[in-house]
Amino acid sequence: MTDQSAVLALARDLVAVPSHDDPAAAGDRIASWLRAETPATVDRDEAGNVVARAGSGPSLAFVGHHDVVPPDDPGQYDPELRDGRLYGRGSADMKGALAAAMCAFRDALAAGPEGELVFASFVGEELGGLGAQHAIEAGFAPDYAVVGEGSTGYSAPDATDVAIAHKGRRGSTLVAEGESAHASEVGAGVNAIYRACDAVESVRSLDAPSTTVLGHDLEGSLAVTEIEGGEAWNVVPDECTLTVDERTVPGGRAPLDRAAGEGVTWTVEQDLPPMRCAEAEFADAALDAATGAQAATPAQIVKPHATDAGWLAEAGTTCVVCGPAEPGEAHTADESVSVDVLARCRRIYGALFESWPHP
Repeated sequence: MTDQSAVLALARDLVAVPSHDDPAAAGDRIASWLRAETPATVDRDEAGNVVARAGSGPSLAFVGHHDVVPPDDPGQYDPELRDGRLYGRGSADMKGALAAAMCAFRDALAAGPEGELVFASFVGEELGGLGAQHAIEAGFAPDYAVVGEGSTGYSAPDATDVAIAHKGRRGSTLVAEGESAHASEVGAGVNAIYRACDAVESVRSLDAPSTTVLGHDLEGSLAVTEIEGGEAWNVVPDECTLTVDERTVPGGRAPLDRAAGEGVTWTVEQDLPPMRCAEAEFADAALDAATGAQAATPAQIVKPHATDAGWLAEAGTTCVVCGPAEPGEAHTADESVSVDVLARCRRIYGALFESWPHP
């Protein structure tokens, strides 16, 4: 069976398993394949994560996830091959990458690794990295990791690049409290919307942080994205809530606490960490593997959104992101992935696994 046909067959199999409400069946399928096809020790934790290990010494992990967002219709779990692409929920995000890595993992173990090779597929990535956090808290700590989220089509339409950094996301709320009164006697109350407007101006005055990773500039951002307040046209409101979307960079957060003043409280609702590759040598090794696997000339790039690599990097793992999905494919009604690029990613992952540990 060729590289392409083997990865395609496994990817179709994984896509066909529904995993938006409950990813357990997909995890079962991954674990059973690994037990049948590799000599690795395969574990399932109580969260539903699948982790396979073989060898000893410095560890290199491939990390992905088998949960998906809800399909637009049940038919998205019926994989379809059309015009060189595999269509179906999870094909791009990210069961196609899982299939490529599983095949590469099997092949590398057959060759006998000198270090420790790890394959991990987490749950709860679409819910903010719940599975990754659970695994890390339980001791999952590879030295290096390739996270298989999409990195194809960034530097050029047909290049599978290597992301050496990505932004994070901090979502928070500013709640302004006032004192209700009838609108005919505005002086009898304290208008929470006015306090919220002052908070908006404070947010707009803040500078978003920026940094540089391996020669690439990352710029954070801040935006007030929602406002809710008031209960009637003739009542001075006693509460108004603002939602703030912040794109964070490694080592930096905006000082949003400054937007909280009299009668205004600030609460962080979600904080997905950014990622930076801590070692240029590993980033270069990943780029070399990507270059050798394709005719295009890949580059080291920066992704604009968070992945599980942020949680791993925060815990001390040196990470890059490399995968088959292209920008804009994930979570769409006609989600798909290139079959050629799936085979390409198998070669990239295989080159990294087979040359491990890197000099």
